[in-house]
Amino acid sequence: MAHPGGSEPPGYEQVTADLIEEFTGIHPPALVSRCVAAARHSSEDVTGSATPELVLCIARKHLQILATVAAERRRQITFDNTP
Repeated sequence: MAHPGGSEPPGYEQVTADLIEEFTGIHPPALVSRCVAAARHSSEDVTGSATPELVLCIARKHLQILATVAAERRRQITFDNTP
């Protein structure tokens, strides 16, 4: 469902703000926002609802996984470039 002005539904702005703060320096805010939106839509598709608490948990886990993958890629690149 679209919301006026393209804004997120009530409750999700705080989820996004909290995760942007939590992942500052790790993920850009735009990525965090997309992750929250994806978590909300996925939750609605699977369970028929999407509470802010559930969206927070799903989005946080996705962001943690993305951070782990990025760190592993950086480690692998460093390892591959070691003489």
